[in-house]
Amino acid sequence: MKRDSDQRRQAGRLVRREKIIDEQGGIIELAIWQVPKSADYPEGIRYRCAYVPPEERRPSVLYDVHRRKAHHRHFEGTEYPYQFKSVDRLVSDFRADVERAKKARGI
Repeated sequence: MKRDSDQRRQAGRLVRREKIIDEQGGIIELAIWQVPKSADYPEGIRYRCAYVPPEERRPSVLYDVHRRKAHHRHFEGTEYPYQFKSVDRLVSDFRADVERAKKARGI
């Protein structure tokens, strides 16, 4: 029973969810939750923002934070630390990286 309550607490309250299939067939998906502040989520935010280019299965851009791993972003297969400031800044930074990835691919 404790495990169920831990999973519910980790899931939190959905703050924002978007899934867009762009004109070229790429997938842009954001999921952001408000969760209780903890060592894993000091700001009380959990998220996963991903861009999967057309004809691919893996994200070329991924921003996420999860248990036992601080805020970070993946860009074209390389992981970088990410300095979380706010949800609005997260979305803005993510969208900028998506545009950068598209431009680099000629999309």
